[in-house]
Amino acid sequence: MEWINNTVGEIEPQNISNREQKEKVAREVAQKVKDGDVIGFGSGSTSYLAIKEIAKRIEEEELHITAIPTSYEIQLLCQELKIPTANLMACRPDWAFDGADEIDKNNNWLIKGRGAAMFKEKLNMVNSGLTYILADESKFVDKLGEKFSIPIEVFPDAVNSVKEALLDLGMVECTLRKAEKKDGPVYTENHNLILDTKFVEIYETLEEDIKSITGVIESGLFQEYSIEVLH
Repeated sequence: MEWINNTVGEIEPQNISNREQKEKVAREVAQKVKDGDVIGFGSGSTSYLAIKEIAKRIEEEELHITAIPTSYEIQLLCQELKIPTANLMACRPDWAFDGADEIDKNNNWLIKGRGAAMFKEKLNMVNSGLTYILADESKFVDKLGEKFSIPIEVFPDAVNSVKEALLDLGMVECTLRKAEKKDGPVYTENHNLILDTKFVEIYETLEEDIKSITGVIESGLFQEYSIEVLH
């Protein structure tokens, strides 16, 4: 007996902005799928649209692929669409795709993590030969940090010590991310907290410096990765 499975409608992003542009890049990345591929599936609204397009090709062309999801909702979406999934313990992605919150048009640095999945997103990115970043024009900024804070995933017991260390790196603003439909803070899938931060300057080694702080699990700052931006 199968479970009643109607999760797609429940996890579909609401009020997708710039939908026409996002659907265009979703179709573009879906055309890159080849039979037998292991693909890192990113999170966010554009990734959602891309996965729906990939599912169409799987059904129409009888393709066989394996997805490595970066979040619980993407795992659910794959289950609903009957796309086989695995994790990084089982296999390595041939390539990956993901969205972004901001893209620095000068050097392709990214801010990601509005959906709190940056740790697994970065794991997929560093283990893939190439990651396609799916973006509409609203994602490009002249200076990174214009619209969004840098999210930092932190082990709960280390929140105070991490805050102090971040001040030494030039942090000027820090907010503990709160949950919208529960009391208290957001807890990630890894059972950690998120600090949304702003800095005086996003310099070349900032990602590395943040990651070196004891208690930091990962940051949403992505610098110097093997990416190609589709827009």
